[in-house]
Formats: sequence, structure tokens, C-alpha cells
Amino acid sequence: MKIALACDHGGLNLKREIINYLVQNGYEYKDFGTDTFDSCDYPDYALPAAESVASGECDLGIVVCSTGIGVSIVANKVNGIRCAHCHDTYCAEFTRLHNNANMLAMGEKVVGTGYALKIVEKFLTTQFEGGRHERRVNKITEIEKKYSK
Repeated sequence: MKIALACDHGGLNLKREIINYLVQNGYEYKDFGTDTFDSCDYPDYALPAAESVASGECDLGIVVCSTGIGVSIVANKVNGIRCAHCHDTYCAEFTRLHNNANMLAMGEKVVGTGYALKIVEKFLTTQFEGGRHERRVNKITEIEKKYSK
């Protein structure tokens, strides 16, 4: 499984910890930046990460900023992306089970590193349940098609 990663300067520390987790657990990843603490614009990094998931280059994505809000908004502008802003393991699990989310957004200043890695683990190891939830995800896709012209 290949994971797209991106952050701005406010999420760099957490992204580095996520990279360590991915390496230790045998995941392949593609890092879309940033690599410095210099002030930068989160859309410049979250967008290419989301595009890589939407195109199939990466299977899932994780984006990080100070709150997780900005990067989730950006990712969700890309057709085919269902980016969930999660700060607990329950939401990370159920967004995969019920929403088939393909990207996770988190805030470095909102959740501690240890718990963030548990959220990442839950997100990456939970599979979409399908069934009645497939119908709902399909409705989301139809809404996306209607408004993304």
C-alpha cells in the first residue's frame, strides 16, 4: 500500500513521525512536502497529495497542518477524494468502515504524536464495510459530479 503524505510548516513534526511509523510498518509512501519550518501555503502541498490519491498513484493519503482543517478542505476539492478530519481512533475507524474515506487529515497542534500514530494505524488498517454504506458513498459521488463541472 502506497500512502501520499503532505503537510505545511505547522504539521512537519507530526508528518516526520508518521513517516517513521510508515517505514517501521512496511508501508511505501510518497512525500509531497513541505520539508522545512519556513512559512508556506498548505494548498501547495495538500493538493498534489490529494491528486495522487484520486489518480490511483497512491492508495490512501495523510495530510497534516496545525489544525487539520485547511488541508482537509483542500483535499476535498479534488474529485474522488473523501478526506476525513479525525482526531480520535473511533472516527478514523468509522470513516473507513462507513465512508470509505481515502484521506486522513490531522492537526499537529490538536493531537499528541502518540495518539496521532494510533489514529493513523486505525485509518490504514480498517477496510470499507460496503453494504448499505456503498449506496451512501455512491450518493456522495453523484453530488460531487453534479457540482464539479
